[in-house]
Amino acid sequence: MSGFVEKPEPEQVPGLVHLHTGKVRDLYQDAEGRLVMVASDRMSAYDWVLPTPIPDKGRILTQLSLWWFEQLADVVANHVVSTDLPQGAPADWAGRTMVCKSLRMVPVECVARGYLTGSGLKEYQRDRTVCGLALPEGLVDGSELPAPIFTPATKAAVGEHDENVSYEEVARQVGTETAALLRQTTLAVYGRARDLARERGIILADTKFEFGYDGEELLLADEVLTPDSSRFWPADGWQPGRAQPSFDKQYVRDWLTSDASGWDRGADVPPPALPEEVVERTRAKYVEAYERLTGTAWS
Repeated sequence: MSGFVEKPEPEQVPGLVHLHTGKVRDLYQDAEGRLVMVASDRMSAYDWVLPTPIPDKGRILTQLSLWWFEQLADVVANHVVSTDLPQGAPADWAGRTMVCKSLRMVPVECVARGYLTGSGLKEYQRDRTVCGLALPEGLVDGSELPAPIFTPATKAAVGEHDENVSYEEVARQVGTETAALLRQTTLAVYGRARDLARERGIILADTKFEFGYDGEELLLADEVLTPDSSRFWPADGWQPGRAQPSFDKQYVRDWLTSDASGWDRGADVPPPALPEEVVERTRAKYVEAYERLTGTAWS
């Protein structure tokens, strides 16, 4: 058991058909067949969508994604058509909405890793591999890899874990030509983003992308290079051999697993509401990531 503590009712907007409510985004289709993506302030952790939102989170994710799409436009095209609000949409959709091309999505989470941590670290400690790719001895939590690697995963439903798979399995599922293009494009996008982030004092440890086809063209889709989809570490605090400070939901995770929350993660019961201090600190981390990466003040 996991998923939403309480699944929200989607907004009903004339001219739009509600398609899906995800952990963070609500997806609609307009009369022209385009997708309307609305990023909420919902926060997820440990496979649960929590009862407490993080103010401005959806706007930050959307605006940061739009900034990255611009920085990456010469590497890969993307699915964004417009940021104009659909007629009749609620006023609070402003700044958190993208109107996008409807793509034939590739059912693979395209993960790029430049540093060893997370699920990759666990596999490395066991087998000296990540997604079946052999890595040298002597790496620790937070080590920079000799070169970035493509470590795909299968997409999971809400409440389920994405599952790391081998490149060979991706090729079997989507074909060798598409698999090769996914790997090439993922690593090219990661390389550009890593360099831009590094110039701003941030390490892009790993990130995940989603791609889809518009006819024969592969486009970058969904959100991109946000604290929800990436591990960002402050470069001046990087120290291999321990968990790194990060610009993401770590305050939320830490509080949920502390005695203060009173929550038993293994008991399969919904997590409690977040205290105000955790909400404020988490929002501050998202804002800081936006401001440091884009070089502009959040407003």
